[in-house]
Amino acid sequence: MFNRMRHHGKGPHCCPPQAMPTQFDPPQFMPPEQYVRTNYIHTVVPHVQPTHITNVNKHIFDHQYYFPCTESVVNECCENHTLCEMPPNPCHMPQHHCHMSHHHGHMPYHHSHMGY
Repeated sequence: MFNRMRHHGKGPHCCPPQAMPTQFDPPQFMPPEQYVRTNYIHTVVPHVQPTHITNVNKHIFDHQYYFPCTESVVNECCENHTLCEMPPNPCHMPQHHCHMSHHHGHMPYHHSHMGY
């Protein structure tokens, strides 16, 4: 295992090495290296959209106009009564006695009658 060297004469002699306790120097820090770790977190967000349906019933009234035509006939009768001269004064007639006179003057008297 270990070779001993022997020297004859005046020189140092070698002894087997001894294990000394470990010594620690103060740490030397390097600038940090940057790493990115991405963590995915699954989150479920329920969205509820209520729906309402309004049924509208529209009643449509269709007003239809008709114009039936009937006919009728009206017969009109018109009459004219014309006095072409003044009647004789009944008060002057010998058979009649009259106290008042109905017409004065000498104008012809017209009377119209419309019958409907």
